[in-house]
Amino acid sequence: MALGETELYRELGQLTGDRGAWEESIPSVASLHSHESVKIRAKALWLLGEMGLAHPEAVRDAIPAIAAFMGSPEPHLRERAANALGRIGRADFQAIGPYWEDLFRLAEDDEAKVRLAFVWASENIATNTPDAYAEHLSVFGKLLHDGDEKVRIEAPEMFRVLGKRRPELILPYLGQLQTMAETDENRVVRIHCQGAIRATESH
Repeated sequence: MALGETELYRELGQLTGDRGAWEESIPSVASLHSHESVKIRAKALWLLGEMGLAHPEAVRDAIPAIAAFMGSPEPHLRERAANALGRIGRADFQAIGPYWEDLFRLAEDDEAKVRLAFVWASENIATNTPDAYAEHLSVFGKLLHDGDEKVRIEAPEMFRVLGKRRPELILPYLGQLQTMAETDENRVVRIHCQGAIRATESH
């Protein structure tokens, strides 16, 4: 008998903590892409992202289905798809390469949580593949002034990640970051902008 939503969600939660079982469990978790419950699909996407960070080769077959959720009418699933691609892309950029440019559509998503997930995913990918973002910094420059406070708090972190690895990419934005570090109304935005500046100038 198929498990109900509550029981299945609990099982996925237990699997999250059992890293030793992740690789062998990837096919069964990937099969939940078609589950009727948004909650279950979202949990499966998140878990596949974590599994993919640890075992990128084993999750490759699931990536097209994960990427397809970027076009879901459910914001939570778009958010989780971005999260998953970010984690997998951190481990193996080539694995998500065919879908990487599609991620940028989420930078202008109507839902703030999806835009936030885009920034977070980009930080993950840029950690090990910073050069991919050399021609795309203007997208994050725009997100520094997003209408949502949480997005504005996170956006400077992308500049910090890149500043540590490719400081020359951040130089055109130092003035903007400095102004925000001094004048932004949100204390955490100011702190994160200062962090991005320090990361860039220390290299």
